[in-house]
Amino acid sequence: MKLGYTILYVPDVSASLEFFERAFGLKRRFLHESGTYGELDTGETTLSFAAHALGDGNFPGGHVAAHSSARPLGMEIALVTADVAQAHATAIACGARELAAPATKPWGQVVSYVRAPDGCLIELCTPVGG
Repeated sequence: MKLGYTILYVPDVSASLEFFERAFGLKRRFLHESGTYGELDTGETTLSFAAHALGDGNFPGGHVAAHSSARPLGMEIALVTADVAQAHATAIACGARELAAPATKPWGQVVSYVRAPDGCLIELCTPVGG
């Protein structure tokens, strides 16, 4: 068993792809012609985005749309970088909302939190032990 995909359900797949490209320099791998599913090249595990309509089809009882929640959902994606302060500033300049400014944790890791326009909670961090 291995983690293959992280899929975020979002209101606008193309807009989410564009935000992650601009804010974090990630490259688009794929956007379906329907515009309802797309992927970013993030290494071995794919970061994917799917339209809420696809989620509605997958979950007959519905799902929580991160962008409409006043508070971030209880899950995050973490992007590892050597320069958290710069990544944090760039993300905010590209439309993210600051949740926690860069801070050094007791174990030495620098961590910050932003919320993407699509509602996704993003941790920006240096490598653990780095």
